[in-house]
Amino acid sequence: MISSTQRLAPRDIPAAAAILHSGGLVAFPTETVYGLGADARNNRAVAGIFAAKSRPQFNPLIVHVADIAAVEEIAFIPPEARALAAAFWPGPLTLVLPTRDDSGLSDLVTAGLNTVAVRIPFNPIAQALLYEFGGPLAAPSANPSGKISPTTAGHVLDGLSGKIAAVIDGGHCDVGVESTIVGFHNSPVLLRSGGLPLEFLNAVLGREIARNTDDAITAPGQLKSHYAPRAMLRLNAEAPEPNEAWLGFGPHNFNAPSLNLSVSTDLTEAAANLFAHMHALDKISARIAVAPIPTTGLGLAINDRLERAAS
Repeated sequence: MISSTQRLAPRDIPAAAAILHSGGLVAFPTETVYGLGADARNNRAVAGIFAAKSRPQFNPLIVHVADIAAVEEIAFIPPEARALAAAFWPGPLTLVLPTRDDSGLSDLVTAGLNTVAVRIPFNPIAQALLYEFGGPLAAPSANPSGKISPTTAGHVLDGLSGKIAAVIDGGHCDVGVESTIVGFHNSPVLLRSGGLPLEFLNAVLGREIARNTDDAITAPGQLKSHYAPRAMLRLNAEAPEPNEAWLGFGPHNFNAPSLNLSVSTDLTEAAANLFAHMHALDKISARIAVAPIPTTGLGLAINDRLERAAS
């Protein structure tokens, strides 16, 4: 255990980079959720991520880098991956790419696979940290493995205080759900729905991207039980039962403890609120009823997270 976890301001990025260079763990905001960063080329530092999160070591990690040149230092970029990168990086998109033999990445990052999940985040604090650090950072979500992902520094400290060196407090994450992950097994495959709608990807490539049907763990966020609160979730509920809190979507007037993902049924607002509202309701109720969410646009990612949380 670490004696205490420092809560850093964005102006403290040089101090955060120094911690990372020394092998320490630093949580930082991205546009999706807070990531738990470690030097992706330092085996001991990466092992610290798994220890802090109690994360299974067969589950690979996303590597965050500052720009496309940094991606090409560690991975090969197929043509269709390059098209998606040009359209959506920096942003909430992760690409699973063939790893270069001289990438220097820890085998723990790739879980022994010959591919690496890579992302260039848009968040300016994440960008500043990556440029200051000057190398790839392994950074899964900054929460105990399988639990609700963090969208504020407070959420990070609730789960990992005393287990990591520092968290950079950058306020609330704008997108609020993890990145969309696309792999390239001869052709593009959607490995995880996320903060970039599938329809946007299809539009760039000019065709439908296939969805993954393989049970093998080839990318982060594919465990069947994930993002789980302590409370039991009941999905696609029309109304809360007497012992349930209510996670709403659209107008309602139920007499129950409740939070609304979006009164106006805006899926972008709902995604941004999802994990914060789950954290809040998890503290006040042992059971949560969840309103139906459409399965279009960002609704695909929201439903994916809810289904994994409920399992």
